Amino acid sequence: MQTLPANIYSVASIRAIDRNAIEDNGIPGYTLMKRAGRAAVRAARERFPNAMRWQVICGAGNNGGDGYVVARLAAQDGIVVSVLTLVDPATLTGDAASAYGDFTAEGGIVLVWTGEFDAEADLLVDAILGSGLERDVAGEFAAAVEAINAHSAPVHAMDIATGINGDTGKLMGCAVVADLTTTFVGLKAGLFLGDGPNHCGELTFDDLEIGAECRSDIPVTYIRLDDSALVAALPPRPRGAHKGDFGHVLVIGGGPGMPGAARLCGEAALRAGAGRVSVATHPDHAALITATRPELMSHGISGERALTPLLENVDVVAFGPGLGQSDWARELYDVVAKSGLPAVWDADALNLLAAAPDSAEKRIITPHPGEAATLLGSNTAEIQADRPAALEALTAKYGGTAVLKGAGTLISTRSDVPFICTSGNPGMAAAGMGDVLTGVVAAMLAQGLPLSTAAAVGVELHARAGDLAAKAGERGLLASDLIVALQAVVNP
Repeated sequence: MQTLPANIYSVASIRAIDRNAIEDNGIPGYTLMKRAGRAAVRAARERFPNAMRWQVICGAGNNGGDGYVVARLAAQDGIVVSVLTLVDPATLTGDAASAYGDFTAEGGIVLVWTGEFDAEADLLVDAILGSGLERDVAGEFAAAVEAINAHSAPVHAMDIATGINGDTGKLMGCAVVADLTTTFVGLKAGLFLGDGPNHCGELTFDDLEIGAECRSDIPVTYIRLDDSALVAALPPRPRGAHKGDFGHVLVIGGGPGMPGAARLCGEAALRAGAGRVSVATHPDHAALITATRPELMSHGISGERALTPLLENVDVVAFGPGLGQSDWARELYDVVAKSGLPAVWDADALNLLAAAPDSAEKRIITPHPGEAATLLGSNTAEIQADRPAALEALTAKYGGTAVLKGAGTLISTRSDVPFICTSGNPGMAAAGMGDVLTGVVAAMLAQGLPLSTAAAVGVELHARAGDLAAKAGERGLLASDLIVALQAVVNP
């Protein structure tokens, strides 16, 4: 089970929640800071139970204030604590100054950082810069970041790792590589986008006891699918159910020499709960696919005349795995594009679409950054530099729902709040993973989920299957390993 909340906010929205708590609900800012400190100490003790010599590195502002609270509470807990500062404590104001004052009043000593950390510290606490960072880390701050990363001790970041932009996850010059981040009030988008996941480590969250009324009018930037959303989308099946209740998927792909992709897609659709799955593939491959997975109904098709009757008897199309860009593929493309059936398009179906762009409301496209660049006439670096903008551009140009794959996969919706997938792992960067995803999403459509929900749930299930399959290790993970793991995750 996952414990993080579903809503993800911008830094500006987090500040608005803070203001609501302070101004409308009468919670003093320093009370919130002390709650943050308690939450951070609790998370660190749970994650690093044997760490008894902490060094806290403080900057200015509330992030530094969080650090002073952590230092005071950790010392009360019997931990040997030392504090280094990158700014003159005399310049602190507001709650940060109160936190510094309380720490020193209890005998705490604060030293100015001179270029070195305690070599014997077994935990470093990054309380230098928070989520509001807007310019590159430089000077003494950059030197401190580099020194933290060079230290042998694990690192616990307050709110977000220093050097990571809270909205975009962009690396702002340099950034702390944390092993644990405790974030407060609300989840920040930068924790999940760009370089954020590589620098924030394990993520824990505390809402600081701020009530829901402080968030009710605050805009949400992304929605992550939590356990409750999967339970709602995938209820237990009724005892009297039959295969016709769960849709018929037609996988169209597997051009000459590429039967594996179509087979992976079809088997994934079955494992994800589609009632029936047919595969329309090149005549050379039909017998092979049926022989290796007899539950798939495989049809060798030579062109339009063979494909059209199959389309009349299915509910959803999964188009593109192993398709290629041959004359055979182009002929099938023309038929599928005119069919009007709910469909998931991937791989070479997207390359063919880029050559003749059109808009379709019943279509889900699932590009990786390179395919997105082709669809938008851009390049991969530009797509990755602003993934939210790329997602918006894809739906504006092609209609329907777009799934922009990658670390922190983004899924567009019919509303103005896209989904983001925070599950998954680097082991999934392997051949065939996209074919499996196409099958899973198609199965969600076949089982009656609306377009954007099917895309979001399918992406999350695919990622969770990847995490389950990677328990033995990420390196060497195969796409077929995910198919085996799917049955466990599609029955929440």
